[in-house]
Amino acid sequence: MLLPQPRGPISHGVVRLLKDDRDEPAALTGGDEGDLQDDDLQLALWMLFELHYRGFADVPAGREWDLDLLRLRAELQERLEQELRSRTATAVAEALTVPEADFPERLTALIDAADGPSVAGYLQRDATRDQVVDFMRQRSIYHLKESDPYSFVLPRLEGAPKTALAELQYDEYGAGQPHRLHQTMFGDALEGCGLDREYGAYIDQASALTLATSNVASLFALQRRLRGAALGHFAAFESTSSVPCRKIARGIRRVGLPDVVAAYFDEHVEADAVHEQVAVRHICGALVEQEPALAEDVLFGAAACLAVDALAGERLLASWASSDSPQGESSLMRAAASPTSG
Repeated sequence: MLLPQPRGPISHGVVRLLKDDRDEPAALTGGDEGDLQDDDLQLALWMLFELHYRGFADVPAGREWDLDLLRLRAELQERLEQELRSRTATAVAEALTVPEADFPERLTALIDAADGPSVAGYLQRDATRDQVVDFMRQRSIYHLKESDPYSFVLPRLEGAPKTALAELQYDEYGAGQPHRLHQTMFGDALEGCGLDREYGAYIDQASALTLATSNVASLFALQRRLRGAALGHFAAFESTSSVPCRKIARGIRRVGLPDVVAAYFDEHVEADAVHEQVAVRHICGALVEQEPALAEDVLFGAAACLAVDALAGERLLASWASSDSPQGESSLMRAAASPTSG
């Protein structure tokens, strides 16, 4: 994967640093809708996080631990964390006051209270074929590295939650069968749509909120102090996957895409119904039993996952509703595909 096109002064500065140009990056500013919806900031943070995953073919491997880049990342991720904490404070406080409940019940109550838009329902009933393909492009940013963020958390755990997370990750990574690796299955689904399965192929067309969905998982997973938030994020992700995947698979078949596209989502219908209980009770519940002080962070991570998914869903549905492209391409994608370098 090559570096993406910058979208503003911050991401332009990151690209220059990644290429070892020691000019200072531009001063950080905030967008009118907050950092979560700032294309420039989210792309900059995504590039900095990606150094810890597969990196970039045009960036020296040693940049992963470059001090200037780490300092900039710390500033950007602190801003993102503060916005997430502000957006989720009410939901976390309400979950903490659920009467006569053990921790898994509190976590489940928070997840069940989520009231985001149903992108899956729209895909099942109303989406055009091109909108389904658009959805697959956006989702490729995370799903081609599916579950990888949470593997960073394993060495930060011990005992029961570590065992449960390792067992669940084994399923996510194909249970010993490379062709069943969920990342591979999503790549197969992209090819079934006529899309490029290469990791990062659509980064220049990804919206700010698509990037934020990936960035939030990395933000939590790459910091030991946020291990509770990482696992809460994981639990919310798994708990809100099974039913939507069934709907998405139906929509894929309705518009006539090949079975290989639906197969990825079919895989998650039953698997994630089981994973939900493992993540909530045997991972998060066991962690909080070991370390009660992490309860609030676990709830924060779950609430952050749900909040960002809701924002991303709203924006994607709005972009489809306002699209005037004869091919059905979302206005969101067309905007993201025309970056500015600042």
